[in-house]
Amino acid sequence: MSYQCFDVSIADHIAHIRLNRPEKRNNMIRAFWDELPAIVEDIDHNARARVIVISSTGPHFSSGLDTSMFADASIAPGPDAERAAQLQHGARFYEHVLHMQRSFTVLERCRLPVLAAIQGGCIGGGVDLVTACDMRYATEDAFITVFEINIGMTADVGTFPRLVKLIPEGIVREMAYTGRRMPAREAQACGLVNRVFPDQPTMLAEVMGIAREIASKAPLAVYGTKRMINYARDHSTADGLDYIGIWNASMLQKQEIQEAIKANAEKRPGAFVELPVLKGRG
Repeated sequence: MSYQCFDVSIADHIAHIRLNRPEKRNNMIRAFWDELPAIVEDIDHNARARVIVISSTGPHFSSGLDTSMFADASIAPGPDAERAAQLQHGARFYEHVLHMQRSFTVLERCRLPVLAAIQGGCIGGGVDLVTACDMRYATEDAFITVFEINIGMTADVGTFPRLVKLIPEGIVREMAYTGRRMPAREAQACGLVNRVFPDQPTMLAEVMGIAREIASKAPLAVYGTKRMINYARDHSTADGLDYIGIWNASMLQKQEIQEAIKANAEKRPGAFVELPVLKGRG
């Protein structure tokens, strides 16, 4: 299937989603917000892969939201329509933001680990995207900026709820209030990115290597691990301990454990069961 904003390939249990509008610095046009969740949910719900890698093309990972989306051309001319548009503006905007937020939340709720490979600028909405991923990797020339303050906006698609759980609050506030660029090395030092690589080809090769390592593990165990980490992040220690106990009481698979041990001992790939297809979805 072809997409306006993405290229998608799947090989060796790894789904590679690439932003493919380099001539527009991969800005996030209307099609972006429909295509990304559709792609991710199709891969997840139909168990088409075990890991997702998101990368980009051109000099920048993404320049963020296409600001032309703020223009609402759907209102017909006339006094009644203009009055309705004024009265409905808040409700329309709220629903629009919820749709955009969901487009990134699917990355977090996806059963598969999602790895982001960032080159050049990761700007505005790009920050929302990568903070919804499980891990982030960057090139030496990469930078991250909460750019919305520079255009008179408060970031609203996911930056603050996620960023404050990844790096110290004071750093988030500085980035958000000033709109400054955080270089890749600083992002690594504060834990926002896992590793920094000299260039994009090296980064992609290394990130694919990490993805292959994850894909070699038991998919049910990886799914459970992601679910537990997300739950622990959002709940108390006591709640997290209780939930992992309940989860493993129903989800722990002795056969998968035995196969993992045997495969490691025999130095071969494990013959693991795939994630179940989610019926009625995808």
